[in-house]
Amino acid sequence: MRITRRKKLFIAGITAAGLMGGSALAYWTTTGSGTGSASVGTSTAVTVTQLGSITALTPGSGAQPVDFKITNPATTNQTIASVVVSIASVTGPNITGPKPCSAADFTLVQPSTTYGDLTPGLHNYQPSGASLALDNTLSNQDGCKGATVNLAFAAS
Repeated sequence: MRITRRKKLFIAGITAAGLMGGSALAYWTTTGSGTGSASVGTSTAVTVTQLGSITALTPGSGAQPVDFKITNPATTNQTIASVVVSIASVTGPNITGPKPCSAADFTLVQPSTTYGDLTPGLHNYQPSGASLALDNTLSNQDGCKGATVNLAFAAS
């Protein structure tokens, strides 16, 4: 039987295709491992500042609002659960031993505001629900005349 040149080329092509197909099925297996890391940011302290002023408190005159703003200087949201207002001190020109004036002469109602997740920037709490009143103690309160009530705000 005589093989023509055409048949030889056909058989060579089939053989070459079979060899290439066999090499395409070959592979190696391997294993490996690696490491990486990530960093976590920290919180940034917010600032709480009184809005407006409280003036002309007199014994029994009624409460005045204590409004404030919270500034979140961070570039991300931060959560505030509560703000507590306290009387840091009472100072004044008429406070003496026989004419006292102290935090005990005042009623301070805490804020009733819900805070939650604060975006970056300024947040006003007006009304905040907080208030301050000079109590009528039914005794001489001349020591409180002209007094300054210094408030402190604590956010957490």
